[in-house]
Amino acid sequence: MSDSQSPPGLLPGFISSLISPLPRAPMEEILSRLIRNLIARRPDLMTRLGETAEVPIAVVPDDLPHAFHLSLDRYNPRVRIVDKERVKDASAVIRAPFLVLLGLLDGTFDGDAVFFSRSLRIEGRMDHVLALRNTLEEADLTPAEFAGLTGTAADLANRFAGRALGMARYMTGARELDPPASGSAR
Repeated sequence: MSDSQSPPGLLPGFISSLISPLPRAPMEEILSRLIRNLIARRPDLMTRLGETAEVPIAVVPDDLPHAFHLSLDRYNPRVRIVDKERVKDASAVIRAPFLVLLGLLDGTFDGDAVFFSRSLRIEGRMDHVLALRNTLEEADLTPAEFAGLTGTAADLANRFAGRALGMARYMTGARELDPPASGSAR
């Protein structure tokens, strides 16, 4: 279970220590390619985002050493991994523990519930965050869809991701953030 002194959902500090020295460029390329491929398969996401697709949004995991700077520009969508202090040029900044952010992405957690529990904090343009949230909720994305998997591979990836994330949420106490009736990992 999680340390009673830390908020629910935080990854252990040693994980941040392991990630910190890793080179950023390969992960940026992988994440950017996943985003570009997802947009190519699902152009409706860009339409739904509207003007929000043109503004930088920063996602700052509380328990990881870096932040993710998203640029969903129609011609060159990309993800940059930056120091947490370098998110000031983003139109909106979304802050939460990493597992909570993943839970919002996969629909495990209700955005309103984690916002009002103060596990999720938003700075800057709320309208851009709401557009991103509404787009993701409507898209009903799965881990396999992010990776471009279909068929049996997609089923296996989704089951594995659901179990792994469920176990991580249980071990960190992140499950405490979700009201019992709102669902579980897909």
